[in-house]
Amino acid sequence: MPDNKNNIDLVNVQVDGHWIKVKKGTRMIEACKQAEAEVPHYCYHPKLTSPGNCRMCLVEMGMPPRPAPGEVIETDDDGHANISWMPRPVIACANTVAEGMGIRTQSTLAKECREGVMEFLLINHPLDCPICDQAGECTLQEYSVEHGKGESRFLEQKVKKPKNVKIGPRIRLDDERCVLCSRCVRFSKEIVDDDVLGFVDRGSHNVLTVHPDKPLANNYSLNTVDICPVGALTSNDFRFQMRVWFMRETKSICTGCARGCNILISSRENKIYRQTPRENNEVNSAWMCDSGRMHYHTLEAKRRLTDPMMKRGKSHELIDWPTAILKATKGLSKFSGEEIAIIGSAGMTNEELFLLKTLSSTLNAGFVDVVKVEGEGDEYLSHKDKRPNTNGAKAILKLRNPGSKINTIKKRIKDGEIKALLVYGENVIKHGIDKETLKNLKFLVCSHIQANSLAEFSNVILPGSGYAEKRGSMINATGRLQVLNKAIEPPGQSREDWEILQDLNRSLDGKDQITEIADLFSEMANEVSIIKQKSLSSIGDLGVNVVETGETVPLLEREAKRVREGLIVG
Repeated sequence: MPDNKNNIDLVNVQVDGHWIKVKKGTRMIEACKQAEAEVPHYCYHPKLTSPGNCRMCLVEMGMPPRPAPGEVIETDDDGHANISWMPRPVIACANTVAEGMGIRTQSTLAKECREGVMEFLLINHPLDCPICDQAGECTLQEYSVEHGKGESRFLEQKVKKPKNVKIGPRIRLDDERCVLCSRCVRFSKEIVDDDVLGFVDRGSHNVLTVHPDKPLANNYSLNTVDICPVGALTSNDFRFQMRVWFMRETKSICTGCARGCNILISSRENKIYRQTPRENNEVNSAWMCDSGRMHYHTLEAKRRLTDPMMKRGKSHELIDWPTAILKATKGLSKFSGEEIAIIGSAGMTNEELFLLKTLSSTLNAGFVDVVKVEGEGDEYLSHKDKRPNTNGAKAILKLRNPGSKINTIKKRIKDGEIKALLVYGENVIKHGIDKETLKNLKFLVCSHIQANSLAEFSNVILPGSGYAEKRGSMINATGRLQVLNKAIEPPGQSREDWEILQDLNRSLDGKDQITEIADLFSEMANEVSIIKQKSLSSIGDLGVNVVETGETVPLLEREAKRVREGLIVG
């Protein structure tokens, strides 16, 4: 007897002449996607409700006829009932499939509907495609080529609408380009509870606008730019900066907080132009905060360190890397045990933390800790832990409570018990150890990307790399191991941090060091239990869970609830 348990929620649907099985309640547009049949659309987004605004997804639909008493329904060769096609089209985004349903996406009726919708959308659309920031990513351009008539019957003057209107601190609105899809309106209301966008007026004069007293200023506002299918909403930060087809996209993760949102870094000629969210339903869904998007500007700081330096008298002079490594290790190795402390960062990659641990063992450092940095989180994605790899620091450095030793280190420096300090990736002056205390040190080495106040006190300065300038792995707040990828090269003579730490270790123990980051990960995996039997390549683009932290993502929980209620696809 066949087991139909797995088929109990499946229905048979015909898409463009081919029968497929899909889950009962699936939206027609998603069923077509499963059948690899394109259904063009503007207003539909799987993470938002479906209002059926644009009508671009009109398809032809049919159902088997209801038999009269005693009548036998005709079937095809596969045993499926023949379909009676409806004379009027239906929208595929808001209707769900049923047993025996037929869908035609390429019929004459469907094609004529799309041509009609495209003609109406283009009636008042401006002819500014050459300067539009959405060029290369604009579905209006794509669909006009694929589904438009190629000519317009409209002879009257186009209706003029507002252009280049500031509707928030980070966003501009060109109403002439808007196709009234309402994606931005629904995102603001449904995802971040900031109902400030809406439509006013009617007919050809219908425009998108923002509440007069409430600008679009929430920390997730730039997601509306991502989901806008045309160039109506643009980012002040990216507007007129670069054509998208010139840029290279690198899959990586945001390091602005412990959430570890998946991102795409868009760059050209060693310069980052924007960061956008990359969909991962286990981490950030399809969104990210504005703060994370702007995080790449930290790499462009005016006081960026680009060369190693050593202190001579009251000033610093430029030196080469071999000299810097030798000076750092010679100065540190004069002390041992509780005379040495190492302070790292929970913003370092797992590989860097592993090498830092090795360095501390070689130096026999009495104290090893990382700086703990907390700030304001929210109910969506932003985490209160403002360092991306605290869980990695816990696992690799065996820290139960990161940051708990900082006060002890400070006291021992004051008392003259700690004489040498290595600080990696943090400015400890901002995080608990004041300038007067640092004056008691005999030797101080710091590695950072900026010439901050700590650098002024350092005997040796080692210029490191930012998050987009190196490769490695991190473990986010929920215990997910993810890959950080290199998008651009570090500036000047600055180097990837794991390479600097490798050289420090080599200078102290004289051993040959690993030259590939993937090999370093493998060596680390042999010693760190939660990542055993894993490789850097096996983590994949979306990461893998390696430890249970008990944390959840508020935005994902809300999204899952809406999926269960049938409001969105997810």
